Amino acid sequence: MIYTLILVAHVIVAVALVALVLLQQGKGADAGAAFGSGASATMFGSQGSASFLSRTTAVLATAFFLTSLTLGYFATQTSTAPRSVMEQAVSEAPAPPPETVKGPVDVPQLPQTNE
Repeated sequence: MIYTLILVAHVIVAVALVALVLLQQGKGADAGAAFGSGASATMFGSQGSASFLSRTTAVLATAFFLTSLTLGYFATQTSTAPRSVMEQAVSEAPAPPPETVKGPVDVPQLPQTNE
């Protein structure tokens, strides 16, 4: 149950992080404001959206890494596979052959014909 909740949160954080990164301006986008195009007047204030978006990106990136680490931890705890190389070698070892009785009992007898 908790694994599913963390997985859903992880996907939501990943989508939000991608959307937030795509919303941010590149470094060359501030050159338009120097020539009076009005690009510096945004809804985030005169400083622009850089500090708000960069802080939100940092928070989402931290949440993404934490959910990734948590999902990785849960994946190792619920696995039924061998945890070490030695356990894997033991689990893949061939089964010993069945015990057989050696001697004349094992030799097939040919039918006797009187010719």
